[in-house]
Amino acid sequence: MGIATFLIAFVPTYQVIGIWGAVILTVLRMVQGIGVGGEWGGSVLLAMEWSRHHGQRGLVASWPQFGVPCGLFLSNLSILAFSTWSGDEFAIWGWRIPFALSIILVGVGLWIRLGILETPVFRQLVNTRRIEKAPIVEVIKKQPKEIILSALLRMAEQAPFYIFTAFIFAYAVGTLHMPRNLILSAVLAAACVSFISIPLSGHISDRIGRKKMYLIGAATVGWFGFLYFAMVDTAIPSAVFIAIVLSLIPHDMQYGPQAALIAEAFTPRLRYSGSSLGYQLASVIAGGPAPLIATALFAHYQTGYAISIYIVACAAVSLVAAAFMPDYTGKDISLEYDD
Repeated sequence: MGIATFLIAFVPTYQVIGIWGAVILTVLRMVQGIGVGGEWGGSVLLAMEWSRHHGQRGLVASWPQFGVPCGLFLSNLSILAFSTWSGDEFAIWGWRIPFALSIILVGVGLWIRLGILETPVFRQLVNTRRIEKAPIVEVIKKQPKEIILSALLRMAEQAPFYIFTAFIFAYAVGTLHMPRNLILSAVLAAACVSFISIPLSGHISDRIGRKKMYLIGAATVGWFGFLYFAMVDTAIPSAVFIAIVLSLIPHDMQYGPQAALIAEAFTPRLRYSGSSLGYQLASVIAGGPAPLIATALFAHYQTGYAISIYIVACAAVSLVAAAFMPDYTGKDISLEYDD
C-alpha cells in the first residue's frame, strides 16, 4: 500500500511516455487496493480482539475507522496547502509532493505494526491448531451469507461517502461554479466532525446494540440525501458549507459500529478473511461506482435530487442487509461459532 502510494509521485507524464503513464498509475492504484484489502481487516481485529471488555468492542473497533477522517483531513489539507504553494503549476508538479511525503506515514505505520503482538484470540487458535490452511475458500463455504450481507450493508455508508467527499468537487466546482478552496475547507471541517461522531457512534452501539445503531444510521442517510442537495443546489456558500460539514454524520452513524458488526459476524478462525472479503467487496459494488453513477444521473436528469433517490435506494439495500446480519454485541467472540 505504502510503496504504491509513494511511487505515484514519480509516474511519468503523458508527454513523456504517452498512454503508459495512465497504465502505470492504474496499476499502482490496483496495488493500493490490494494493500487496503489486507490492511483493514488486520487493523480492526488487532483493535477489537485486544479489547478486554465485551461491552466496549464497538468503541474499540471504531478507532481503526477513525483513520478515514484523519486521512481525509490530511489529504485535503495537503491539497489545499500545496495548491496554494505551487499555484498554477499544481497540476504539473505540486500534486506529486503529498504522494512523496506519504513515505513518512508508511514508516510510522510499519513501526507501529511491528511492535504489536498477535491477539489472544489468534494465539488460542494457534495453540489449539485451529488455523485454516485456505481460509478464503473455507469462509466462502461456511459463511457466504455473512460475506454478502457485509458487502450489502455498506451500500448506505460507502456510496454516499464518495458522493459527499469526491463527487461534490466536480458538482460544486464544475456545475455550480463555486470556489474549490471553499469545498476543500468544508470537507476538512466535515473530517474534524468525524473525529467525534465515529467513536461516539461506536460507543452508542455498545449501549443499544450494533444492529440497531446501524439501522438508525442507514435510515438517516436515506432522507439526508434530499436535504443535502437542497442545500447544495442553492449555491449559497454558507448553505453549501453546512451541508458538507453535516454530511458525514449520518455516514459515521454506520461507519462507527460497522467494523465490530462485520468482524463479530465471523467465527474466529475465519474472521480476518471473512470480514475483509465482505468489507472490500463493497468497494466494487458501492464505493467505486458511486461517483460514476452520480455523474450519469445528473447528466441525464439535470437535478441533484436524482442522486438523492440513488442514496435512498442504497439505504434501502443496507436496511434489509443489516436486518439479517447477526448481532454479537456484548457476547463472547473468542470461541468458534460453527462448532
